[in-house]
Amino acid sequence: MRNKRMFMLMIGFILFIAVIGFSLSDRKELTWPEKFLKDSAAYVQQWFYKPAGYIAGFFEDIGNLRRIYEENEQLRITAAAYSRDKIEYNFVKKENERYKEELSFTKRQKQMYNYNYLIAQVVSVSNDANNRTMNINLGSKNGIKPNMAVTTVDGLIGLISAVTPLSATVTPITELNEASPTFNSIAVTIMGREDESFGILSSYNKETNRLLMTKIAENDKMDISDTVITSGLGNVYPRGLVIGTVESMQKGDFGLTNTASVKLAASFDHLTEVFVVQVPELEDAGQ
Repeated sequence: MRNKRMFMLMIGFILFIAVIGFSLSDRKELTWPEKFLKDSAAYVQQWFYKPAGYIAGFFEDIGNLRRIYEENEQLRITAAAYSRDKIEYNFVKKENERYKEELSFTKRQKQMYNYNYLIAQVVSVSNDANNRTMNINLGSKNGIKPNMAVTTVDGLIGLISAVTPLSATVTPITELNEASPTFNSIAVTIMGREDESFGILSSYNKETNRLLMTKIAENDKMDISDTVITSGLGNVYPRGLVIGTVESMQKGDFGLTNTASVKLAASFDHLTEVFVVQVPELEDAGQ
């Protein structure tokens, strides 16, 4: 029995050494027991690995959704800020363009006639059909007085009709009526032929949206598309203010004088800023 046990122990030890040596050798293929154990382990592991992978993927997807939501919120905020900044940029750009145009206008006019132009904001416009006026944010404290001419970059729009310390009322040229005590006729001439042409703007036709010019001499060289400006006669309107262009001409009463239809240069739609014209010579004379 003792020899048999010793023999079995020696056989087991030899097999153990052989297995270790076989395992440590450079083999290209696994033995069938190793393959069996490996496949069995892989089969069992997949039942644990897949659920764990699904659970881990689920929580990862939740994290991704939260991150995507936060990124979308940030994109929305960025898009809203961009839209706001774009609107602000366009507004500032248009404002700068308008200021440049107005500055150029005032410089050009000052070089011509040395007038002082006060920039005023239109604060309200009357909807009364019998009282078409507008209010500006300058008044007597700013040097505004009744009968001062009011213009835009494009042309004359009206006359100061009433003044308070902080505001003033402008009666537009569309209320022109020779019978009106507030807004009567305007003496005008033609730009470039100031000493050769003369006329009187006597009324405004609200159906055709045109001014009527009368008292034009029969031999006057006035023609279609000529630019109509104030002549300065009458000491109400400063000379040289653009009013509009001659659109058509007709024979006047008894054929002794002519009349003309004048299209306004200024637009009354969406008026926001206007210029009140101060004449230094008249201001000095009044003092």
